Amino acid sequence: MEWLEASVSVGNEAAEAVAEVLARYAYHGVAIESGPEGWASGPVFVRAYLPLDDEHLGEVRQRICEALWHLGQILPIPEPTFRTVAEKDWAEVWKEHMQVMHIGQHIVVRPSWRDYAPSPADVVIELDPGQAFGTGLHPTTQMCLMALEAFAAPQADVLDMGTGSGILAIAAAKLGARCVLAIDNDAVAVEAALSNVTANAVQDRVQVVAGSLADAPGDYDLVLVNILAKVILGMVQAGLATRVRPEGVVVVAGILADQESEIAAAFTEDGLAPVRRWQVDDWVCLVLNRGAQSSSC
Repeated sequence: MEWLEASVSVGNEAAEAVAEVLARYAYHGVAIESGPEGWASGPVFVRAYLPLDDEHLGEVRQRICEALWHLGQILPIPEPTFRTVAEKDWAEVWKEHMQVMHIGQHIVVRPSWRDYAPSPADVVIELDPGQAFGTGLHPTTQMCLMALEAFAAPQADVLDMGTGSGILAIAAAKLGARCVLAIDNDAVAVEAALSNVTANAVQDRVQVVAGSLADAPGDYDLVLVNILAKVILGMVQAGLATRVRPEGVVVVAGILADQESEIAAAFTEDGLAPVRRWQVDDWVCLVLNRGAQSSSC
């Protein structure tokens, strides 16, 4: 089988928006990769793969071009490039840029085909790219992992909204969470997360379900949301803050620096105040705290 690769080279501030457009049409996921100069200095490549035997491929390709053109009225977006990729080459495309990554103090993200000898302090996550968002490459994911290291308390109950590949849910479990509810509204993401949870042997603590915020009952010690800012705002309006226990925290990422004040204000109205932030290039990750009231589990 052959695939049509759609590729867009953009600045990192536009990568997530382009990925959202491509994800509407790419059933096998979207890859966001930095160039050889890194996230800060060079372009970011957003790639998606479409089955070449799809009878509607021409129409899909046209829709991608039109959607990116409209996005280009807001952000500088070049025209996408397209090339045909054979099945064996398509499998390798996902692998060639993925190396073992060290994130924060102890987290290690290891593709299954890479050898790695962990130290006793390492928290190793085995993860394969190519199925859903969250390979660990994007700054928003890396900042969320660093926030998890800092704020994941032992025996915590965790909610991961928009879990994608499941990387944050897996990290939370390996950092000592008692139970993690990982939710995504995309069937491909749910399948990928389930596979990755099993590969990391944390299925006894991580439950992956298809759904939305309405499918997250109760409240949690730690809530993770690594999605686009407009989606985060929609979740706040739908009652995201009510899922955070007293003394609990919410970690939100996928936010550009010029969106930070709007996101922080939305949470502040619901009683959550920022207590820490990370920033990589134009991307911001916020940690917000409900307050120092006591709570029973």
